[in-house]
Amino acid sequence: MTDDDDFLAWIKSALSEAELALHNGDPRPRRALWSRTEPVSVLGAWRNAHGQQEIDALFEALGESFSDCTSYVFEPLSYDVVGDMAYTEGLEHTSALVNGEPRTYTLRATQVYRRESGAWRVAHRHADAAGD
Repeated sequence: MTDDDDFLAWIKSALSEAELALHNGDPRPRRALWSRTEPVSVLGAWRNAHGQQEIDALFEALGESFSDCTSYVFEPLSYDVVGDMAYTEGLEHTSALVNGEPRTYTLRATQVYRRESGAWRVAHRHADAAGD
């Protein structure tokens, strides 16, 4: 397997599973895949965060607002791996309860990753609502 194949397999398994858990109210799997090395940042669809403390608070707040996810699918549009850095850009299609209300939405999401001690970790995320 190539680095690209390994990275894409990780995106489709561990990362997707962590996002599904978050949308079911459990932020711990997502947080486990994020870097503990600065800098880390989120330019989010609902809230921004910079640094470890703000990232922790953001993920906890998201976990409290999401529940009962019936569908989460990441549709990668492009990605690349260059050494110990990688990125993805794609669409996240989600159906879940948000603050108790059913929502179905699509986010455009770009993420930057670093390979740390042989494992991929998310270092940056930018997401916003996909327009028509």
